[in-house]
Amino acid sequence: MQNELLHELQARGFINQTSNLDGLNDALNAGKIAAYLGSDPTADSLHVGHLVPVMMMRWFQRYGHRPIMLVGGATGRIGDPSGRDTGRPMMTEEVLAKNIAGLKKSYSKFFKFGDGPSDAVMVDNYDWMKTYSHLDFLRDFGTDFTVPRMLSMESVKRRLDNGMTFLEFNYMTFQAVDFLTLYQKYGCVLQACGADQWGNAIMGIELIRKKLGKEAFVLSTSLITDSNGTKIGKSAGNAVWVNEDKTSPYEYYQYFRNMPDELVEKSLKIFTEIPLDEIARLAALQGAELNAAKKVLAFAATEIAHGADAARDAAAAADALFGAGAPAADNAPTTTIKMTDDMGILDFLCACGMFDSRSEARRMVEQGGIQIDGERVTDPRAVVHPAASILVQRGKKIFLRVVCD
Repeated sequence: MQNELLHELQARGFINQTSNLDGLNDALNAGKIAAYLGSDPTADSLHVGHLVPVMMMRWFQRYGHRPIMLVGGATGRIGDPSGRDTGRPMMTEEVLAKNIAGLKKSYSKFFKFGDGPSDAVMVDNYDWMKTYSHLDFLRDFGTDFTVPRMLSMESVKRRLDNGMTFLEFNYMTFQAVDFLTLYQKYGCVLQACGADQWGNAIMGIELIRKKLGKEAFVLSTSLITDSNGTKIGKSAGNAVWVNEDKTSPYEYYQYFRNMPDELVEKSLKIFTEIPLDEIARLAALQGAELNAAKKVLAFAATEIAHGADAARDAAAAADALFGAGAPAADNAPTTTIKMTDDMGILDFLCACGMFDSRSEARRMVEQGGIQIDGERVTDPRAVVHPAASILVQRGKKIFLRVVCD
């Protein structure tokens, strides 16, 4: 009999690939399990691109299983080569600490942590990896990984011609040891991951089999892409962040409110916990009525990440901006910045909080997605003149009034 949780996950479109579906089904039918999901601290917040496996793990907790949320303090010091053509830049200890704290804050929005049987656990793989010397690690695990097997991984093959380092080559061994460690400490039998982590995760179940003679499982989810088919992520410059100091609840709400029509049903299934029969009703709406489904999606997704009060405030702000007869410019949220002289457009956009980096701002300007007081700006070398009030528009529906102090 198919496990009820697996049925829910399949019906909602979470499951991309499993190492042993029948075995996982039996394990879930036999009792409650522990499962883990990891993320390296490459930024100080999760973003929407991370949320498919995160939401899947929420369902594990709802069904009484224990989620283990791993922050990669050790693997973050190496850099995951999966899906990349170049190595990741090294981070300072200060940046790592800041990012780890930010990821923990993000995870706390989606899970109940505590000491109960289904309460989530937060771990950092640096806590055990720092105990190994290089010689210890090679002695304990060096014979468990063969070079031909490692070279067969897609994350390695795509990098061989453009300089994969020995540092990155070790990444999959660290992730495998993480799985083994969590199996031994928490009885963790499942690793959840995005599709791009499949090869790294499989190495973990192979290591558990070699070391312990036990069966473990991997369950991967599909990656989320934007309307252009580009993977949503920090490096792509299209990230929508979970932590409110990087993306406001209003902007988070607007991201889901502006979801393309063809992605509404999929997004309702993945990013909300609305029952499937209600999702089917919402997805059947046509034309202008589909906007009602988008509002439900935006509210439900924002409520999970930011709470009911923030979701209500975001919905009210959106209605004030874009409701019938509401002039968006007059109702735009306001921020104040220090500005007494001309400022480059990229610095201005970062200063007022529209973007976290000049590279993200540059990309949006060059794509024609920025307007200043109704004038589209496409030259990243343009300057903004100080004024009592400056209206900034990003895309079609994000407005901000900037007051210069």
